[in-house]
Amino acid sequence: MPIDLRQVSAIAGMSGLFRIVKPTRNGVIVESLSDKPTRMVAQARHRMSLLDEISIYTNDEEATVPLAEVMDRIHQKYNGELPFGEKPSDEELKSFMSDVLPDYDEDRVYVSDMRKLATWYSIVNKHVGFTAVEETASEEKAAEGKEEKAESKAKKAKK
Repeated sequence: MPIDLRQVSAIAGMSGLFRIVKPTRNGVIVESLSDKPTRMVAQARHRMSLLDEISIYTNDEEATVPLAEVMDRIHQKYNGELPFGEKPSDEELKSFMSDVLPDYDEDRVYVSDMRKLATWYSIVNKHVGFTAVEETASEEKAAEGKEEKAESKAKKAKK
């Protein structure tokens, strides 16, 4: 189950990631996902990208892989620990990317994108976490199962 990135965004020109707190008349209130969380209003002039809407190009011309799925693959393969230090070389990043997503498009996915992916993964792993999403998904499935059972019992009672 990929992680839920609907409330996590990147803002052009600003380092780090931000969690969307709530909308306002002039934009949205965001909180930085850092050791010292700060809040600010991201206005319409700020170019925000929701991580949920970002994908990585693959060799198939029309196919892309959602960022949430790539981060889930990284988490499954490396269990939260990236295989390199804070400033990896270009070759380390290319090797890392080919391990995680073997069919990524080498012409359209640049080393800077790989570096950003590694940085974003570290932030998401530290501040958003993967276990909470897995538990939430299993709770939602359990709730759906209970609703379906209740509906089927109601239908049987009507007969």
